[in-house]
Amino acid sequence: MKVSADVRAMIERRKKGHTLEAPFYTSEEIHALDLDVIFRQHWIQVAVEPDVPEPGDYVTVEIGNDSVLIVRDDDMQIRAFHNVCRHRGARLCNAEKGSLGNIVCPYHSWTYNLTGDLMFAEHMGEQFDRCKHSLKRVHLENLAGLIFICLAENPPADFAVMRAAMEPYLLPHGLAECKVAASVDILEDGNWKLTMENNRECYHCVANHPELTISLYEYGFGYQRTPANEEGMAAFEETVARRTAQWEAMDLPSAEIERLSDLVTGFRTQRLPLDRDGESQTLDAKVASKKLLGGFERADLGGLSFWTQPNSWHHFMSDHIVSFSVIPLSAGRTLVRTKWLVHKDAREGIDYDVNNLTAVWRATNDQDRTLVEYSQRGAASSAYEPGPYSPFTEGLVEKFCEWYIARLADRADAPDTQDTNDASTASRGEKVVSFMR
Repeated sequence: MKVSADVRAMIERRKKGHTLEAPFYTSEEIHALDLDVIFRQHWIQVAVEPDVPEPGDYVTVEIGNDSVLIVRDDDMQIRAFHNVCRHRGARLCNAEKGSLGNIVCPYHSWTYNLTGDLMFAEHMGEQFDRCKHSLKRVHLENLAGLIFICLAENPPADFAVMRAAMEPYLLPHGLAECKVAASVDILEDGNWKLTMENNRECYHCVANHPELTISLYEYGFGYQRTPANEEGMAAFEETVARRTAQWEAMDLPSAEIERLSDLVTGFRTQRLPLDRDGESQTLDAKVASKKLLGGFERADLGGLSFWTQPNSWHHFMSDHIVSFSVIPLSAGRTLVRTKWLVHKDAREGIDYDVNNLTAVWRATNDQDRTLVEYSQRGAASSAYEPGPYSPFTEGLVEKFCEWYIARLADRADAPDTQDTNDASTASRGEKVVSFMR
């Protein structure tokens, strides 16, 4: 998809340290551009390894008009394919998740194995070559149990940079040895970039997230020292330095890595202490699951935050993991998918209670949805104009916008840009909530 002259002009005049112009949040043309330039060209976090624990288990992911089938094969490898039959293009798997022995097209029963090879196609004649009609593959990377896909023919090569940096942080939590205890989908009536901007700061946390700030220090997410917060920031920084030294002595990397705007595959991480001598992001700051993750023998290991551009964030604790993935549905609608993971041997009702496990982020997600929807309505107003970010609390929001504008600018400057199909997704209905036990 080509970048129009109007969008080029908005890219060029984007004012550093300010919100984006209204069409970036409200225009269906820019929504289609976002799908083409961002969501079809970058590594998108879409699933976790425990979504497909056994051979034949699968999930499907919708990105615009593209459906991707993620399946575990008989050798326990996780693969991704375009969810499209090579015969006449029928959708192969029409459920969000399930289990199968082979992949069978519901239309004419063309049958593929779990590595995508066409095994059976009746009535095609002796000249038909099955080997030329395997499923089309989608690039997939498994980062310590977090599943990323890329629809581009040539995905960004710097995923290796993120892997090298992040595996030492993530692997001790043993995500691959977890199970999905609960999953909630929220449909926000707001643009996906507003969802991500809201996540990239905690300026709003104290006033809006009473459940979350029981355990979470808002200072840990982009705050800078000011005369007003000097005392609190000093105490927080001392606590961070002391606990970071303790954790790293336990071979748990904890120091901040911030690569949000200088890499195509941007990311950020840091392990931070939790408030009230906290162990986990719960209403009492104690562990939600008695069965700790990995080989952990103590609960007070803080919260490891991991953000990826363009669409995910995650919180890793001693007892559970919370994973968030964001997918745009239209200019004004966004899917936010949240998953809570516990050790695969943890027993519901004995080791953990699902309501206690999910209480903080169910409340926080609902509060954030309201804030995003306020912002979307404001951006649609004739009175809207880009406003300034706080230099003391919203620097990481600016990093997200810098990254986003740079990606669009790269496309605008690229020679011989080819049109791709515009992609927009029909409304998905009302809020969907599901618990998996």
